[in-house]
Amino acid sequence: MSYDEHKQAAQNTPVRAGVITVSDTRTEATDTSGRYIVESLEKAGVDIIEARIVPDIPERIELALDQLVTHCEVIVTTGGTGISRRDTTIEVATRKFERTLPGFGEIFRMLSYEEIGSGAMLSRAVAGMWNNVLVFSLPGSLHAVRLAMEQLILPEIHHLVWEMIRQ
Repeated sequence: MSYDEHKQAAQNTPVRAGVITVSDTRTEATDTSGRYIVESLEKAGVDIIEARIVPDIPERIELALDQLVTHCEVIVTTGGTGISRRDTTIEVATRKFERTLPGFGEIFRMLSYEEIGSGAMLSRAVAGMWNNVLVFSLPGSLHAVRLAMEQLILPEIHHLVWEMIRQ
């Protein structure tokens, strides 16, 4: 089958997702990035299992991932992907990955570079698979989240899940 045939076959694949905002300062009222992820996934026909905010503490990030992994096909995290000492989302997520999707981070940074220039190198956004779940770790800024969701994740989410579970 061609790419287009695969994508067409996958369009009705059911997808359940969890969303984790990693932040010491955001609340439900101020979490615009997490809210945007939830709303955009719902518009794409994805069932949201849970959305939560956890502090920038590796053990708390890991616990949130562990609690969602058995209930979802996709987990999207936002925040904790920069280069400061408190940014540990990437270390926690990548320790769990059984397979990586390097193209996600590469394309995300390329698109970011086109928009913001050399500052795109500060993002360590990644994606991978763990326990038959796709995990996307996005920066915390709403602009970066929109870019990742609209140009990368949403156009392929059903296809990615279909490819992951079909064999």
